[in-house]
Amino acid sequence: MRRVSLLRATGVFIGAAALVAGAADARISTSPLATLANGNAHLLSAGPLAFGPDGILFVGDSIGGQVVAIDTHDRQAARAARVDVQDINAKIAAMVGIAPDQLVINDVKVNPVSKNVYLSVSRGRGPDAMPLIVRVERGSGQLSVLPLDNVAHASVQLSDAPAAAPGADPPNGRPSSRMMTITDMVYMNGNLMVAGLSNEEWSSALRSIPFPFQRTAAEGTTIQIWHSSHGRYETQAPIRTFVPYDIDGRNYVLAAYTCTPLVKIPFSELHPGAQVHGAEIADLGAGNQPLDMVPYRQNGHSYILINNTSRGVMKLQADDLGAYKPITAPTITNVAGVPYQTISDLKDVRHLAALDSSDVLILTGKSSGPPWLANPVVGPVNLQTIPLP
Repeated sequence: MRRVSLLRATGVFIGAAALVAGAADARISTSPLATLANGNAHLLSAGPLAFGPDGILFVGDSIGGQVVAIDTHDRQAARAARVDVQDINAKIAAMVGIAPDQLVINDVKVNPVSKNVYLSVSRGRGPDAMPLIVRVERGSGQLSVLPLDNVAHASVQLSDAPAAAPGADPPNGRPSSRMMTITDMVYMNGNLMVAGLSNEEWSSALRSIPFPFQRTAAEGTTIQIWHSSHGRYETQAPIRTFVPYDIDGRNYVLAAYTCTPLVKIPFSELHPGAQVHGAEIADLGAGNQPLDMVPYRQNGHSYILINNTSRGVMKLQADDLGAYKPITAPTITNVAGVPYQTISDLKDVRHLAALDSSDVLILTGKSSGPPWLANPVVGPVNLQTIPLP
């Protein structure tokens, strides 16, 4: 009971911090490692990442319509160390024999046990790009590619994945629905939460997948939100990034969408096949896509750090999220609800990743256009730790 009350004080719930630190669910009598089998992981793409117990890395494969769990063999506990790898895109590109503008870094996560950093990478562009997982050693910054052809792994197919589109992505350059099957993932309490698009009428989906995996995941919960910037209800837009959060003693998913509503969704309503209405509690501005969310405590207060494509890095005030009434009408000022400040000295932050109670990991780089159009970066991409603002 002590662990639950401590986590509620930080805003995160259901033992998430301890679980991502590698503690197995109490319902599992043996290590999940025993359920993994050696062989080719058969990834068709490498997108969102999440860490589970025993150094297991979950990789979202939207093209394959699956999630793959991989044993990283990275279970040596260590304290966080400074990371500073300049021009990391060029360094990785040189390792795999391509030009830097043909490399795309899709996600960044820190192994909460070893504090080593993992990146999901596309070698090339488009649906035929080769998926890679790259490890960055804490402290030294040494890079290595995780072998995928003979690795202990398990996979689960998503029964509600959108159909694979033939040929290239749509002519407007935006990703196909299939490419957005998985947009973000969080492991907690023996389950992997997977956000993205489904093949249902309400296509915005949030799935809860027990781990160890069964062969096929049950269909997800589909979600409707009021989008105040657009002035309408929406069911087709996927959650872009989310965190589990305790609000007034109840368990919620706190989710951010493009253009940029912040929505709370009760965990008690998340059932396979259910249709759920999420309550918008903040409008963070139109013409923008949220990328990552990192909750933290500082000087006795709760905050959530959110990086975005066109509105910088926001420090959201999260002490009393239950006090904000749902937004149910179009916003006039384009910003409403939960207050935040923009961290003006953080520029071009493409990814945020939780590191420890005092620091956060950032990946920075200028893009030639919106990231959702898969535009290449212009100049170097840098990976480094900074103090939490």
